[in-house]
Amino acid sequence: MVNNMQDTFFIETAEQAKKLLTPHRINLLKAMVEPRTCKELAAQFEQSPQQINYHVKILEKEGLIQKVQEKRIRGTIEATYQAKARSYWLAPQLVGQIGSPRQAKDQSSLHYLMSLAEEMLSDVGRLGQQSEAGQQVPSLGLSAQIHLPQGARRQAFLEEVQLVFQQLATKYGLPDSPDSDQPETFKLALTCYPSQGEMNDV
Repeated sequence: MVNNMQDTFFIETAEQAKKLLTPHRINLLKAMVEPRTCKELAAQFEQSPQQINYHVKILEKEGLIQKVQEKRIRGTIEATYQAKARSYWLAPQLVGQIGSPRQAKDQSSLHYLMSLAEEMLSDVGRLGQQSEAGQQVPSLGLSAQIHLPQGARRQAFLEEVQLVFQQLATKYGLPDSPDSDQPETFKLALTCYPSQGEMNDV
């Protein structure tokens, strides 16, 4: 079974973003972090395989998922799909191009930030249990306060952050070679939100 999942996939076209930014397809992508067939997804989401296949084909066409295996079952071909990455980054220049500006901003920032925070809390809670059990848990936390006025300076910051994040994901997203030692996998999450009491429109 082919498996070359990236840590981060950068969505750089409005067409990709429009195809992805629906609750159902986001949930499908989350389910396909592990390889799944349309039949398995249909059972999980209580839909017909035909309904699931419709969304899967759209995600595959836009390069957001990949076919990792095919096998013949009773004369038919059953395909297994997997998400291309564990997380998806929406390019800043796309905000405002998808639906209304308010809708695009909500979908690409706050909603994802809340989901990411929930995921981090869950992960850290499990790691905390390992630490209490005496296991060494290497981790890193960084925090900084920045000042971003509206306009070109804020856009420049977004573009610079995206570039640095993309460089890190590209450099460290996959093992150096199939023959290298199995690396320990880490999750890198980056958030940016207004400080408490400074809830101006951002």
